[in-house]
Amino acid sequence: MEKKRNAWGWAFLAIASILIMIFSFYPMVAAFITSLKTGSSANMVWASEKFGNAFYNYTRMFKDKTFMTTLKNTFFYLIVQVPIMLVLAILLAQLLNNPNLKFRGLFRTCIFLPCAISLVSYALIFRSLFATQGLINSILMGLGLIKENINWLGQTGTARGVIIFALIWRWTGYNMVFYLAGLQNLDYSVYEAAHIDGANGWDTFWQITVPQLKPVIIMTFIMSINGTLQLFDESVNLTNGGPAGTTMTMSHYIYNNAFGTGVANFGYSSAMSFLVFILVAILAVINLKVGDSRD
Repeated sequence: MEKKRNAWGWAFLAIASILIMIFSFYPMVAAFITSLKTGSSANMVWASEKFGNAFYNYTRMFKDKTFMTTLKNTFFYLIVQVPIMLVLAILLAQLLNNPNLKFRGLFRTCIFLPCAISLVSYALIFRSLFATQGLINSILMGLGLIKENINWLGQTGTARGVIIFALIWRWTGYNMVFYLAGLQNLDYSVYEAAHIDGANGWDTFWQITVPQLKPVIIMTFIMSINGTLQLFDESVNLTNGGPAGTTMTMSHYIYNNAFGTGVANFGYSSAMSFLVFILVAILAVINLKVGDSRD
């Protein structure tokens, strides 16, 4: 019976493993092989044969000013947006975990709903809201806060701000759900003991809640990093990378090189994609090492 159960276990694992190999690992290997080639899709040759350098596409990236701009833009969004979003998510989760709060189910639903909206739809809504003649400018003009309409999406600073605001609005509720699940698994008796010992709400939050939520915080941080480094929809649909490519992300530039410019430069696009994969892996490992509290 033991052997039979093990055989069935390996059978189920084999199916999942084969699917992961086909849809995850094989594309990674294929992308790396493609990154060592150059030329259009119909006439791809090995970069080592044409340029004498097998890693020509990788060296080319760091000489490409547009790519370096997209790299800086992506990390700017990562550094600014991710911490704000996760801090808001954990504070909202703490607030909405209060059993004495009325209509907390309604509040949870309202905060979570943005992430259920289509990526393209919400980007187009934000584009119309922040248009030069859009609702935001109309409200600010009505309140007397501005004297003339602001070209939100036509200036680098404000366009980046709109993208960051849109990301926070969409994904805060998504991360809040993970923190809510973590909070509901914490032992309430620990909080009662801390309250008896004289700890206030701020002390219990930092000394009890945050340490016990560390695995969830690390998970959401890794997921947010992964998502931000692959940011595409907001760059395409909100600003189209403008003005002059100053809001374009790496994924947007990869797409333009592969499909959007009329030249299917799959070798160069694959090299850039593989760099994104390496960056995600490095940052994930760093997060895991920093968050590992084991001796």
